[in-house]
Amino acid sequence: RWTFTPLWISYIIIINSLCYMRTGKSLLTHNTLYLIKLFPLSAVFWWIFEYLNRFTTNWYYTGTGELSAARYIAEASLAFSTVLPAVMSTAAFLQSFPVLYAGMDSYIKINVVHRKLLWFTVFLLSGAGLAFTGVFPEILFPLLWISPLLIIVSFSALSGNDTVFSGIVRGDWRPVIVYAIAALMCGFFWEMWNINSMAKWIYSIPYVHGFKIFEMPLPGFAGYLPFGFECAVVGGFIRAKS
Repeated sequence: RWTFTPLWISYIIIINSLCYMRTGKSLLTHNTLYLIKLFPLSAVFWWIFEYLNRFTTNWYYTGTGELSAARYIAEASLAFSTVLPAVMSTAAFLQSFPVLYAGMDSYIKINVVHRKLLWFTVFLLSGAGLAFTGVFPEILFPLLWISPLLIIVSFSALSGNDTVFSGIVRGDWRPVIVYAIAALMCGFFWEMWNINSMAKWIYSIPYVHGFKIFEMPLPGFAGYLPFGFECAVVGGFIRAKS
């Protein structure tokens, strides 16, 4: 029941060690305060998704025992606190492999003339989509991952802040590639370490239960892509404020 947090603390230390071995720096050694700030932020960040899942019930937990509400929140928050540090540390490690994003620094440019109007429209539509997810969960459940991303990105863009997508105006897709792979990499370990755990999550996703990798239906791994971008935006916001 208590191995999730030690596993992920160990992962974070190891991935930072590998990053240091390759580049001579890491979040753990050179941005220690920033990495520490990610832990409490991560707990709040993931609790938002736990709340949204109340409307879709795409996953549920077993093997947690008969816990009081206070103890459940405390133990779950400790586990949730490792999410952002893991993804951000993995992204820093992956950046040391230029072959992963070769040619993505001058790729397709996507520029929009009326940016504020676009982002305001995206903000309204994504907010509406998230609201209607609770009304039509069987159909709109993918918006649980997509709408929060669009809300965060559009709000950041309207506030004049850079996001993981800012570079694509110049044709720089490197952050997009790195954070997508980072989330998938962490997702692989989340699912692998979950499958035989005594305390675990089980998915209940409509229409996609035909083929699974661990507990996750194969199409469900696509959800890690927007999740990686959400981690990048939230982590980048804290970095900017540090």
